Amino acid sequence: MKNIILPIFILALLLGCNSDSDVATENPSPTPEAMYFPPLTGTTWETKSIADLGWNPAAVTPLETYLNDKHTKGFIILVNGRIVMERYFNGHAATDNWYWASAGKTLTATMTGIAQQEGFLNVNSKVSDYLGTGWTSAPTAKENLITCKHLLSMTSGLDDALGDDVSPANLQYVADANTRWAYHNVYVKLQDVIASASGLTWNSYFNSKLRDRIGMNGVWIPNGDLSVYWSTTRSMARFGLLALNNGNWNGTQIVNSAYFHDATTTSQNINLAYGYLWWLNGKASFHLPQSQLQFPGSIIPSGPNDMFMALGKNDQKIYVIPSKKMVVIRMGDAADSSNMALSDFDEVVWQKIKALYE
Repeated sequence: MKNIILPIFILALLLGCNSDSDVATENPSPTPEAMYFPPLTGTTWETKSIADLGWNPAAVTPLETYLNDKHTKGFIILVNGRIVMERYFNGHAATDNWYWASAGKTLTATMTGIAQQEGFLNVNSKVSDYLGTGWTSAPTAKENLITCKHLLSMTSGLDDALGDDVSPANLQYVADANTRWAYHNVYVKLQDVIASASGLTWNSYFNSKLRDRIGMNGVWIPNGDLSVYWSTTRSMARFGLLALNNGNWNGTQIVNSAYFHDATTTSQNINLAYGYLWWLNGKASFHLPQSQLQFPGSIIPSGPNDMFMALGKNDQKIYVIPSKKMVVIRMGDAADSSNMALSDFDEVVWQKIKALYE
């Protein structure tokens, strides 16, 4: 869970002029296709073919070959909510569950927004308001600087070099909150905040407020001090579709759209490529986990600039591209020898995805 990172039509309006008269005629653009949401139960899910979209069918096989060779298990492309590609490889089936790894951080970010809109918490309040003092080993004055928003934005100021253990003894002060960006699994304390504030268990609150409302399957499985979400590839796609629609599912606002906007835009001024546990493409610079270095340019140069991403260890991916009304899901084993979520895989797979539609 620690190394989790890193790492598309506008139809023209054609104006015609009748040379025999002064009357201009228009060929109006087709009505935009409505967004589709699959039913909450069953296996029905509308599709859209490569040909219907006017995409390049010759680009499908190179993409499939690359995905298979890079140890992919499940891969889905949605456009306007409809399945354009759905492929399973390497012994995996549509009904099989797979782990999200740190791509699941975005589930916690979404649940934090839901708990806030229900009045259980405020992201600007300090974590100790919900967990009590002593949830870290930092001096009380420094611990009280840490708000829920700092956990969402990875700016707690706690030491990120001590492993995944999030016991108080292992949560040590390095810098004041909001002065240092460091990728840290201390974010999981938000699950404790939500449970404490709501009076419900994390699992029951998650299932009733998010999972069941968008028709996902899946379960949180404990992994040391953390828990990892496992689901089918289609369930990950359902969450991606919710994200594409700013927290709205088929007319029902699951999480406040203003909060979701904040979650998927730059959350602080240190790592421009990070929102609330979401990664952001197309920024002027970015930071990587376990590093205080700033790198120039976009995280995935070949990817759309407006893309935001849930990225997990061994290349678990949710790519959301609002300008294309597109969601792309990849589950599987690590594409390369490195288990970093951001790798050459992101860049190459986006070159091959773009070959479909450009």
